[in-house]
Amino acid sequence: MNYTRFINGLSAARKPSPIREMTKLLTQGSPDLVFLASGVPNPSMFPFQGASVTLRDGSTIQLEGKTINDALQYGPTQGYGPLLAQLKEMQQKLHSPPCWTNTEVLITNGSQDGLCKAFEMMMNLNDHVIVQEPVYAGTLAILNPYKPQYVPVQCDANGLIPEELRRSLESKWKSEDTQSSKSDVPKVLYVNPAGANPTGVSIPLSRRQEIYQIAKDFDLIIFEDDPYYFLQFDKERTPSFLSLDTDGRVIRFDSLSKVLSSGIRLGYVTGPRELVEPITYHMQVSVLHASSLSQVLVSELLKQWGQEGFLGHVDRVQK
Repeated sequence: MNYTRFINGLSAARKPSPIREMTKLLTQGSPDLVFLASGVPNPSMFPFQGASVTLRDGSTIQLEGKTINDALQYGPTQGYGPLLAQLKEMQQKLHSPPCWTNTEVLITNGSQDGLCKAFEMMMNLNDHVIVQEPVYAGTLAILNPYKPQYVPVQCDANGLIPEELRRSLESKWKSEDTQSSKSDVPKVLYVNPAGANPTGVSIPLSRRQEIYQIAKDFDLIIFEDDPYYFLQFDKERTPSFLSLDTDGRVIRFDSLSKVLSSGIRLGYVTGPRELVEPITYHMQVSVLHASSLSQVLVSELLKQWGQEGFLGHVDRVQK
């Protein structure tokens, strides 16, 4: 795919932060490395020496030594290495993305942080943007400052109606309009596929396949905002748009808020490298990275539970 039309001028101008790129070296050195670059503080001067967290089953997670230092120190913008590896493994297991070799995962300060930065990457003033009707109020709060021209698509008990999506697009544009730099054809389809907020409806697989085909026909990027993925009522989780993505036109936003804790503020973005990279550059100069303490704590939890333990936990939350 050619991603040029999906990256606005502001985002295209973003480059890697030299300081943030240098911080990657911090994670590659020996434990006794004294890192003089990037304003990294000496961890031996931190007032915290360790921490213990008790789980509901009575077991504990101990943060000490290198682990507590990692939890209190700057880290790579993309995410804490062990947690990033765990989340990548989970995405492969749960979604088996067809374009995995060109897929990146980025850990964010909650999924809304990633969603906000993704819209900032693509949106220009007065752009058309396709949304479900009704749409999540938090998304409107992100979009409204761009004064967008909304293309609302009607939903029913099975979520967004593919025929209405196609009708809305074909009433004003042709698929070949995407080839013109002067065309105002929409770039983004925003969708809550499972347990949509505020309706609570979920889109069945057959509709997701139809919607994906329409996205191909009109060269749309699908923003798959799926914080309720693990809470679906059906015994078998409906395959995600990411799992259908043969082109590399889906950016998926996952959240740990609904299944682990909302206060740890951790989410993760999964999508084509060309689109995740500009979001990473934005993080490099804004929040630097998601909370190291939250990332290390969740990573240690996943290490203790394993994937099956985590999935068992979310099943209990769902019930």
